[in-house]
Amino acid sequence: MTPIINNSFQIVSGEYQGRKFNFPKTPSLRPTSGKIRETLFNWIQFESHNKTYLDLFTGSGSLSFEALSRGARQVVSIEQNFNVYQSLKKNKTLLKTNRISIFNQDALNFLSKKSTQTFDFIFLDPPFNKNYLPKTLKAFSKGNFMTSNTKIYIESEFKILKNEAAEWLSTNIQINKQKHTGQVHYCLITPL
Repeated sequence: MTPIINNSFQIVSGEYQGRKFNFPKTPSLRPTSGKIRETLFNWIQFESHNKTYLDLFTGSGSLSFEALSRGARQVVSIEQNFNVYQSLKKNKTLLKTNRISIFNQDALNFLSKKSTQTFDFIFLDPPFNKNYLPKTLKAFSKGNFMTSNTKIYIESEFKILKNEAAEWLSTNIQINKQKHTGQVHYCLITPL
């Protein structure tokens, strides 16, 4: 068995600025870089405080913990890998917060049940090259996770095209912001 090698990320800004978190190295785990997180939270800085977040495919937790640091009211984090889930729970304990709920569950299974709450922001950073993005966006249209004001942040290995994303979500969308850094394309969209 290959030993688990710990990696880490650092919170960019907010209440926990500079705090480092460890996570196990696992295949297909790509933590969102500090530079990309800084860009994302610059995009949403005037509307992100005291909001609700859903982080599907949580992985290292870099997006979830950054949202907490920047004043999220509540974060729901979904992670299928049990070792990574255990690491997320350990990091939650270090923060002594009840503003994050972490579930060891497959993201598509989570989305298959009707949600009892809608979210202001949804983080969608699935493993690359596994076709999760279309399936996940299609699942949103059935589950009551969004309102007309919800913003969806997406990271992918390809540029998000408006018509394609609208088809997957079964609704018109607006691409608010879009960039790429290296191999990672990222954007912020709003369903219309």
